[in-house]
Amino acid sequence: MTSTRLWDRAGDLPVPADGDRPRAEVSALTTTALPTVDELFTFMRDAELRFGALRMRIEERSGGIDGERSAIIETTLRHRGDAKVVTSEPALGTAGNYEIWISDGETVRTYSAPHRLGTRRPARRRVVGLEDRDLPGFAKVYRPLTALPMETLPETFVHPAGYCQNVLATGRCTVVGTEEVAGREAILLRCDHPRAIERVGDRPDFRIAIAVDRATGVIVRLVETIGETVTRRSEVTELEPDPALPPAAFEFAFPSDTTSIY
Repeated sequence: MTSTRLWDRAGDLPVPADGDRPRAEVSALTTTALPTVDELFTFMRDAELRFGALRMRIEERSGGIDGERSAIIETTLRHRGDAKVVTSEPALGTAGNYEIWISDGETVRTYSAPHRLGTRRPARRRVVGLEDRDLPGFAKVYRPLTALPMETLPETFVHPAGYCQNVLATGRCTVVGTEEVAGREAILLRCDHPRAIERVGDRPDFRIAIAVDRATGVIVRLVETIGETVTRRSEVTELEPDPALPPAAFEFAFPSDTTSIY
């Protein structure tokens, strides 16, 4: 159940010969035993390929020099290309307290309600050449079916391949059991002292614990700990694969008083 060998298969998903969308390498985990670390990471890599649409709500709590911060992140996704992420902070009240990121795969729009600022720009182009078969595994990256904002919890939870390869695999990982999270069975993994982290966490008592939805491979909980102090806890409170989405799920119009940056 424990592994210290680097897993480097984030960009190793086979592409079907018929040109259709990729299929998950592992369709389902066995229910009779816990997976190995490598098996779990490979299962997680293909998480978004196990549903056509997703609705997810994350509650995050983190601590810093200015005290504890809490946020709610609501993600709606539909393959291919449609995604919306709305972030709010309950402590600031409900009126005008949200930021939105929305994309149709071609154009990305963002809006900050507190500042009344909006942006509209082409979706980020993917780096060319990373699919070269001669590249070592660690040099390849996962190509998402539907993009989400980079370096955010929705990106990490729904597209966990890069997180597994570049963060978790650099520490000592152990599959420790199962637990129910958001009413669904999840597999628990502990990572001791991952190396690929920011300097503030580069200490021997830094640990990461995650819970992985057993049905989809999506991360449903992430807890970072230094010593006995929890510095960050992010947990999915609602997870609904293939929900019935309304026609206007991905529509958005900038308010009339929006200032466009670009």
